Amino acid sequence: MKFYNRISEIATLKSIEQASLEAAQMTMMVGRRRIGKTTLLKNAFSSTTFLYFFVAKKNEVLLCEEFSQEISEKLGIPIGSFSSFSQLFKTIMQLSQRMDFTLVIDEFQEFHTVNPSVFSDMQNIWDSTKENSKINLVLCGSIYSMMKRIFENTKEPLFGRATSRILVKAFDIKTIKEILSDYNPNYTKEDLLAFYMITGGVAKYIEQLINRKAFTKKKILDTLFTEGSFFLEEGRDVLIDEFGKDYGNYFSILSLIASSKTERGQIESTLNMDVGGYLDRLEKEYDIIKRNRPFGSKEGSRSNKYKIEDCFLNFWFRFIYKYRSAVEIGSFYYIRDIVERDYETYSGIILEKYFRKMMIETKEFSEIQGYWNSKGENEIDIVAINDIEKRLVFCEVKRNTKRVRLGELEYKAKDIVARYPEFSVEYKGLSLEDM
Repeated sequence: MKFYNRISEIATLKSIEQASLEAAQMTMMVGRRRIGKTTLLKNAFSSTTFLYFFVAKKNEVLLCEEFSQEISEKLGIPIGSFSSFSQLFKTIMQLSQRMDFTLVIDEFQEFHTVNPSVFSDMQNIWDSTKENSKINLVLCGSIYSMMKRIFENTKEPLFGRATSRILVKAFDIKTIKEILSDYNPNYTKEDLLAFYMITGGVAKYIEQLINRKAFTKKKILDTLFTEGSFFLEEGRDVLIDEFGKDYGNYFSILSLIASSKTERGQIESTLNMDVGGYLDRLEKEYDIIKRNRPFGSKEGSRSNKYKIEDCFLNFWFRFIYKYRSAVEIGSFYYIRDIVERDYETYSGIILEKYFRKMMIETKEFSEIQGYWNSKGENEIDIVAINDIEKRLVFCEVKRNTKRVRLGELEYKAKDIVARYPEFSVEYKGLSLEDM
């Protein structure tokens, strides 16, 4: 798979690299697993000298041996052996006072497992040597909660040390279309929806489908539900380190949200337990769910609905984790039949997500939300507002354009329209045909 997009991220990394020639830079880079962070970094620094350290869960001495060899090969400087990363990092910082280079430390959060004292040791060394250093230090991690804690918790030693922060996101709609078009120029709207539904623009998932030449809805689902499929254990692999021993409760909550039990009361009545703390952490610490409130409601509104942001994780919890017993005994045709049975309804929800993402990427609107009244009625799929141009846009999303009822949409929107008498109002029906 060729390298796509990432133009703005590479420009940012290049700019930081240039700044490091004058003063030491520490960049925190974070993004969910499989998003393509490592590939991005290697492409950004392909024409310059850079050191790449990958923090595996192994003995610290062995890691230092690997890192020392990387330094010797890339910089041509034999630096000897080290028993601790702090000693090695001190040497690196001393080297950076007489030569400029980039150091990427990938899966940085894993030092918590290898040796938690590394973070405080690095802080002391950084603070005492950065003034005369020309290092471009990029600390990259994929466990969002841990990286956030390391750099943003006031009690942690590296708090306030990062000079830049980069969040690597999934590919945008334009890039997803470009990739699918490169490999299947005759793709249908249904193929595009299935491709988006499973990958959500995550580079690794796109690569997996490309490797298996799965570019149609049928082939995509065939690839998912087959013996040894990469995707069957992927949700567990991505999240197990995030949640630790308490993953069971988190998985149960996410499975319910993916199955359209999106209100806290519904989740608590099903699980018979208080889930407030779990929902709060899933939103603020782990960045996996988003709390949606009706358009126009205040921040403290209790009329909240929770959604899983990631397309693949939503699918995994809805169809794979929920039916994990069938997965374990290899009943893939059984699960595939369930997907086909529920496909029209489920893909309709993803279609709405697709159009929201498209509208967000236009950067035309100050707010994009759904709407429902206090009774949970008069639901509107998308309400978008542009305060500068004084525009309101209401959208109804249906797979089949013939099912769009703009008259009903106008009726549902009348209370909102009344609150914005000076705004122009537009009503749109969006369907597969508009993808």
